[in-house]
Amino acid sequence: MKAINLSEKLSHFSSHWDPHVVSDYNGNDVMVVKFVGEYPFHKHETTDDFFLVLEGEMQMDIEGEPSHTVKAGDLFVVPKGVVHRPRAEKEVKVLLIEPKGEPNSGDSDREPAQKPRI
Repeated sequence: MKAINLSEKLSHFSSHWDPHVVSDYNGNDVMVVKFVGEYPFHKHETTDDFFLVLEGEMQMDIEGEPSHTVKAGDLFVVPKGVVHRPRAEKEVKVLLIEPKGEPNSGDSDREPAQKPRI
């Protein structure tokens, strides 16, 4: 048991769309990620998708709905089976929680990230 400084962990990498595992929680990976631009539309059939914006601002596009603005300090959960796409005009830093082994790319054609542990 120890405190984890998320800012310090985020300083270890500069890549985008490349989540890094910082902790484990009830069979889930707790990760930090930086991104800019847009991810492909996708869905996760068996799990919700958890986003907590740490720094910056992102848009969450949900198929058939207006975009949702998610700012620093905001939490956004996409229910399982819902087609969505995160995007950001400027770099955003986000905390993610996903079940271990869940590909971050969902059902898209994008190659899943490796999710290294830092």
